[in-house]
Amino acid sequence: MTSSDTEQIRGLIERWAAAVHEGNLGGVLADHSDDIVMFDVPPPCEGVRGLPAYRETWPQFFEWQSRGAAFEIVSLDVTAGADVAFAHALLRCGLPKELAERPENRLRLTVGLRRENGNWVVAHEHHSFPDFEAVGDAGSA
Repeated sequence: MTSSDTEQIRGLIERWAAAVHEGNLGGVLADHSDDIVMFDVPPPCEGVRGLPAYRETWPQFFEWQSRGAAFEIVSLDVTAGADVAFAHALLRCGLPKELAERPENRLRLTVGLRRENGNWVVAHEHHSFPDFEAVGDAGSA
């Protein structure tokens, strides 16, 4: 891993997050592989496969986000090898009321990348929120 790779990947993810926040579909799709696999918070539970299916997930999110939701990176860590890399991040994601009720809640993001033709591209995304009810149940066992 070189610091250059780490910085390139960090920049790619920060640009992606900014594009998500702006509702910029072209920016969201940039730097993604044609065979992207994404597991997201809303269904389908089996995820989506391929750039066209990935593209179709965003308009509904942008509509929700237009009601004033935040989408901000809180922390981001990157590990890069010669041809593959991964990153994990925590983001503030929610409407003001949701964030006020659960200020500690974070969207968890894991990204898998690979180098294609000398450029880093996202091949896998996984978005999730903690299940507070399950955490509470586990704590009371």
